[in-house]
Amino acid sequence: MPKNTPYSLPKDSKAWQQAVDSVASLLPDGTDLRDFDALQSLPVFALIVVLPAHVPALDIHHYVQSWVDEQPSWHLVTVAEDQQARFVDVTLGTAKNQTTNTPFVGASVFRYLLVPVGDTLMHPAKKTAAAHIIDEQLTARLRRDLAAHYDTQDNAAPSVVPVDRDNLVDCHILSVGHMLRTHKLACFDMDSTLIEQEVIVELAKTAGIGAQVEAITESAMRGEIDFDESFAQRVALLKGIPTTVLDEICERLTLSTGALTTIRALKSLGYHTVLVSGGFTYFAEYIAEQLGIDEVHANHLDIDDGEVTGQVQLPIVNGAKKAEIAKQTAKHLGIELSQVVCVGDGANDLPMMGIADLGVAYHAKPIVQARADAAVNVTGLEGVLYALGYPALVPART
Repeated sequence: MPKNTPYSLPKDSKAWQQAVDSVASLLPDGTDLRDFDALQSLPVFALIVVLPAHVPALDIHHYVQSWVDEQPSWHLVTVAEDQQARFVDVTLGTAKNQTTNTPFVGASVFRYLLVPVGDTLMHPAKKTAAAHIIDEQLTARLRRDLAAHYDTQDNAAPSVVPVDRDNLVDCHILSVGHMLRTHKLACFDMDSTLIEQEVIVELAKTAGIGAQVEAITESAMRGEIDFDESFAQRVALLKGIPTTVLDEICERLTLSTGALTTIRALKSLGYHTVLVSGGFTYFAEYIAEQLGIDEVHANHLDIDDGEVTGQVQLPIVNGAKKAEIAKQTAKHLGIELSQVVCVGDGANDLPMMGIADLGVAYHAKPIVQARADAAVNVTGLEGVLYALGYPALVPART
């Protein structure tokens, strides 16, 4: 991808609003179609289907509609592309540690409303459960149909390169309020989210203490020690590492595919962007500078006379602290938590994802995907934009 290539992201919440207007007759009498909180309380779902470019789109609408036809209690409405939507140019430069020429994964995005035909009153807990059930059923169905297509291809041409049938499609089942509400703050984890690596692992490998760090991590995962204690034990093992090694690790860190695109797109849309990491400011500030992120919160890595001391400075940025940072940042900006989006991959990201209007799991652990509002698996980090309701990134109009 040439340097400074402009891409555009349509600001077309109007398309979602028009889709909601079209199903007014299916909603309770007196429903204010511009009251996002009222719509949030109804089981009216946004259905977003994302296919990476290497997966043929085929007739996805047919596949989705055939599933809905088997569910007599649901009505499907296609969200039309808004031809009059304003476009926001996202100029994509090349970050210092961007190792790929592709700023994001090409994808096809299909957007729908899923509306109950009958009684639309539903307890919030039941609505959440319904969303997860629909997500599981429809994702399994689309994977099956797409895999069947590939099986046919493979039989016809055995030389066709095999594909990962577990990562053919992302389905997001979200309340339509997520699509209509204006979000203003986006908080991102760093390790395995904004970057491809886990910094503590890179430090451990470089210092030759990989086995010790892994043992502590496993102990924490078994619940034998909590995050703060495991963090302190791992930092203690880093004592004596010179800053020259830290700088070498910075140079080795690579941005996740789509990270640069996503941050620049969000900033062009007026978002305040924050890096919230249980890692270290030494690396977090370096990555934030690469991406143009507005604000950084991470653990201070204590250094004396050019070497890591192995001492921990409190407070430790753990899961609870991440959630507190997201809340305090929203308060400082004068916005509600209903305008916050949080993205991460690990269990310590769940608290901040839980307090946000939209919590997005990015190539995350199964438990995180299960509890997140949306899970991105088949694209780069730009999949967050699709979970927010935007159509596929396209070249800017000239």
